[in-house]
Amino acid sequence: MKNHNKYAKLPQDLDLSFHNDLDLLPDTAADIDLEINADDSDVAALNLNVPPALELGEEETVILTGESTAGAARRQHFEPLEFLGKNKICGLGSDSVVETGHTLTPEMLLSTSESSTHSASEVAGRLQVDVRTGLKWTEAKYRAKIIGHNELLLVEEDPTWKKYIEQFKNPLILLLLGSALVSVIMKQFDDAVSITIAILIVVTVAFIQEYRSEKSLEELKKLVPPECHCLREGRLDTFLARELVPGDVVYLNVGDRVPADIRLFEAVDLSIDESSFTGETEPARKITDVLLNNTNVKDHSNMKNIAFMGTLVRCGNGKGIVVSTGERSEFGEVFKMMQAEEAPKTPLQKSMDILGAQLSFYSFLIIGVIMLLGWLQGKPLSEMFNISVSLAVAAIPEGLPIVVTVTLALGVMRMAKRNAIVKKLPTVETLGCVNVICSDKTGTLTKNEMTATIIITSDGYMADVTGAGYNDQGEIHIRHCNNVEMAKSNITNLLEIGAVCNNAYIQKGTLLGQPTEGALVAVAMKNGMYATAENYVRIQEYPFSSEQKMMAVKCIHKYNNNKEEIFFAKGALETLLPQCTKYQFGTQTVPLTKQNESEFLAEAYEIGRKGLRVLALAKGRSMQDLIYCGLVGITDPPRPLVRESIEMLMQSGVRVKMVTGDAQETALAISNLIGIDTIHHQTLSGQEIDQMNEHQLDKVANNVSVFYRVSPRHKLEIVKSLQRTGNIVGMTGDGVNDGVALKKADIGIAMGKNGTDVCKEAADMILVNDDFHTIIAAIEEGKGIFYNIRNFVRFQLSTSIAALALIALATLMDIANPLNAMQILWINIIMDGPPAQSLGVEPVDHDVLKQKPRNVKQPMITKSVVVNVLLSASIIVLGTLWVFQREMADGTLGKTKRDTTMTFTCFVFFDMFNALSCRSQTKSVFTIGLTTNRMFLLAVGFSIVGQMLVVYFPPLQMVFQTEALTPYDIFFLVSLTSSVLVVSEIKKWFERTMERKMYSTRSELDFV
Repeated sequence: MKNHNKYAKLPQDLDLSFHNDLDLLPDTAADIDLEINADDSDVAALNLNVPPALELGEEETVILTGESTAGAARRQHFEPLEFLGKNKICGLGSDSVVETGHTLTPEMLLSTSESSTHSASEVAGRLQVDVRTGLKWTEAKYRAKIIGHNELLLVEEDPTWKKYIEQFKNPLILLLLGSALVSVIMKQFDDAVSITIAILIVVTVAFIQEYRSEKSLEELKKLVPPECHCLREGRLDTFLARELVPGDVVYLNVGDRVPADIRLFEAVDLSIDESSFTGETEPARKITDVLLNNTNVKDHSNMKNIAFMGTLVRCGNGKGIVVSTGERSEFGEVFKMMQAEEAPKTPLQKSMDILGAQLSFYSFLIIGVIMLLGWLQGKPLSEMFNISVSLAVAAIPEGLPIVVTVTLALGVMRMAKRNAIVKKLPTVETLGCVNVICSDKTGTLTKNEMTATIIITSDGYMADVTGAGYNDQGEIHIRHCNNVEMAKSNITNLLEIGAVCNNAYIQKGTLLGQPTEGALVAVAMKNGMYATAENYVRIQEYPFSSEQKMMAVKCIHKYNNNKEEIFFAKGALETLLPQCTKYQFGTQTVPLTKQNESEFLAEAYEIGRKGLRVLALAKGRSMQDLIYCGLVGITDPPRPLVRESIEMLMQSGVRVKMVTGDAQETALAISNLIGIDTIHHQTLSGQEIDQMNEHQLDKVANNVSVFYRVSPRHKLEIVKSLQRTGNIVGMTGDGVNDGVALKKADIGIAMGKNGTDVCKEAADMILVNDDFHTIIAAIEEGKGIFYNIRNFVRFQLSTSIAALALIALATLMDIANPLNAMQILWINIIMDGPPAQSLGVEPVDHDVLKQKPRNVKQPMITKSVVVNVLLSASIIVLGTLWVFQREMADGTLGKTKRDTTMTFTCFVFFDMFNALSCRSQTKSVFTIGLTTNRMFLLAVGFSIVGQMLVVYFPPLQMVFQTEALTPYDIFFLVSLTSSVLVVSEIKKWFERTMERKMYSTRSELDFV
């Protein structure tokens, strides 16, 4: 195409040929006629071969400004082009500008990882931006329209009413709805009302819990800063971070939260805290260099030239080009993974679903069998249908959902007293099933507070440092030596270097600065050195860099009259030693020999092998003539009781796996310190996980005790793999990088004090005091709650089956009904009322922690439960029928009030003793203690008082068709009905005896 454009000044001796070796321009060319005004008088027409990327619109202009004729060397080609703006192209090293229109397309965008492997000029070229002036506002708006705003968008949610309706899909709820409908048809309105109320209570509680838990994704937005410092049209402005687009130039300073993924082109002593994102304890030192081609960019900790969205600038300042915004950022990838993952159903929910299906099946089976038998006996089909439906409805424990909800709610309250906030009711019970806990290291197993723990002076004095965190709580204990005063003096000399060569401050326990430097300040404070740095005037600083691995300051002592300059330095020993010519020995300085260097390096290696970060310290009159003074070993200490907690978890059948973004050496050192087995189990890196498919990972995941250098995606894959192999997985963490895995795990556990908002909202449980030991209490509570629910189910089923069998047998035997309608209603109240529900609040048996996590494939109603239910129901039915037949054989004609009163009271007393035996599946009630569950005692007491009123209070006698019984009658019934408790106690004793014998036999075989 041909365009006649405005004039531009050009030197007459400038070669204007575009060469095809430019990285950013395609080979194909198009011709453009260009008129040139060289001297404001001479006009020449040149024919340029310009690549298609530079084709211009009708009204656009090419302005090519070169060097002056006098000073310009003839140029054979332009240097690689850098896009100056969305409508400019500039050759680096010249002022050449080509104005264009909006040319950015999604295909030109780079991912964050791709940006790290390109130079800053190449990234600027791809994104068409001049880093000196930034984007134009018009271009930024255009890009926002094409790419979208820098924000995390939640998917459109279902309306609230729809979420509420979803709660009715529970099989047990559907069964209860059917029961309520049948009750209405049968005109049993009292039953219909009670069932409906039970349904509404359960559904509403479940809805509220779910509604609260859905805040997890919203909390991610809190880590995206509302404002940022951005260069637009040559002016530094502060505006909303959501307005950022790829190509924007952002300035970063101390305390800033990074607003997007940024490719850095300037970094001045820049350190960014990525602990919540990568798991690294130390802030990441940032550079601007291009990463090598063999660098694993899937490991975020390797991307040193990228500042990630949501991370925090701890030190220094920098500038960079926005490369990824919103959901395209690495932070956004975590967000999308959280959206994609749904929290799995808890084992209890699955058990309740199975129980609901089983009850439905058996209810319909009962209806069918009784109808068939009645029809075979020649009874009217309609009559048999009414009887069978009534029996089926009576058999359904409508109180079960309420008891489960109340039991879980009380468990949540008990956990709150033990410093654990449980956000979802079923979560409490899930803890009893967990057999694997994947734990983040930094901030979860450790305190995420770098602490100096060992000091070694250059002349061999050693000291251990107690206390943890950024405070003066702790002491320096010098190991055995001949000259304690000399040791103290040299340790003080060593700590002075660490305090002066330092940019960190500690104010009221809060660190301002680098964690490693904070550790040096804290250990100086423990030595009584609170204001050492104030004794010196800093003249110059030589900041730490990843190349030289050391920092130094040049100072003058405030109170020295000679104003002599002194250098203080700290850093890696292998970097610092070559700068040293002497070392401190006692009160003297001694020349440093090769043998000395080898000894010092060996000391540093031994400390480093234990997982400590080693800092060497030196001082002197020049940087080439330093005096080596010693080493300080720094670590991120384990949290209190972590080792004991892991031992207890292992004893109870729960395996603990460390999942960290840290390096292998650090991970192994901490795992050995806290008792995670790395001898009999493997370690696995995130890079190795990338090379595996699902099947390969599933084969090894169970045998790995430490996963290191892992990303949020790796953590998710690890949790999924463990779940695929049948494990119930708990995940603990405190950072953004843990959020996805926390949500996917069967139970996510977050740290409350130091955990990020994302982490806390994605989790199911929050440890208020950040104490890993609280998990032990939670598991104990979870196991206890499940057994309480199972005990309740056992009681309800045994009572339901007994009532059902009693009425069914009377119907099939064609004898008078032992109980009237009101008496059946009263029994139903007891069955679903206080005595039953008090079983759900039975205090947790501490021995339950010793039991292995329950198998989630095991149904709520096990063979053992079925045996106990049938045994109790048989005793109740046989005993009640025997009393009824005995009373009917007293010589009177027909069924009398005494007959039904004795039968009715007999059944109720059987119920009370049965409830007592159901307090534990294995332990004797006398071992548990008759008074340990006061709620149970009150419930049984009220039920007995109620029964006595029914028997002896005239108005109630009329309602229930009863008459007063003699004391002998009561004594007789108590003696008879206690048999259900006696038989249960004998059975438990026999089972315990057999279990002890089997255990003894196994132990002997193991010994042999």
